[in-house]
Amino acid sequence: MITKGDKNKARLKRHLRVRKKINGTVQRPRLSVYRSSKHIYAQLIDDVAGVTIASASTLDKELAEKVSNGGNVESAKLVGELIAKRAKEKGHESIVFDRGGYLYHGRIQALADAAREAGLQF
Repeated sequence: MITKGDKNKARLKRHLRVRKKINGTVQRPRLSVYRSSKHIYAQLIDDVAGVTIASASTLDKELAEKVSNGGNVESAKLVGELIAKRAKEKGHESIVFDRGGYLYHGRIQALADAAREAGLQF
């Protein structure tokens, strides 16, 4: 039987493997995604300077009224739209997507698709 700790260890291994290959720059920041059972978080990161450019999550005040449950696909879409809006305000159109070791399915896919529809290019 696979326990929760083993699943998270495997996810972290996948995340580190992917992080060896992708890197966020000033021109193309990295869109990093983290999900918990109740919320989803997204950050635009410049790895060269070690700076977070923008962030969005289901805990933001802008989404608090719209989101009844932060752990579903609809809330992930709202976070994707919000991070895309904030990225465009900062002048970033093109990004590198970092799924954080999660499968590209469900909430992760919904966030990525919403960010694409809002104008970000992966």
